[in-house]
Amino acid sequence: MKEFTYTITDPDGMHARPAGALVKTAGEFKSSIQIGRDGKFVDAKRIFGIMSLGVKAGNEITLKVEGDDEDTAAAALEKFFKENM
Repeated sequence: MKEFTYTITDPDGMHARPAGALVKTAGEFKSSIQIGRDGKFVDAKRIFGIMSLGVKAGNEITLKVEGDDEDTAAAALEKFFKENM
């Protein structure tokens, strides 16, 4: 299992557009991908789950990636957050 944390720097937090882009990126991989904040984790391939976290600027999120392509998925998701959030 791969895990990393990231602090959201986007002043708007994680609203619908970046959440949709995250779902699209996560959906490219077979691995199970969970995103969480304050101990609550949801499926990163489901937009309503992501939106339910209410991620704002300055919040720290954690991603957990587990599966056959976890190395590639974790690297792609970490890049996604650095470039978009």
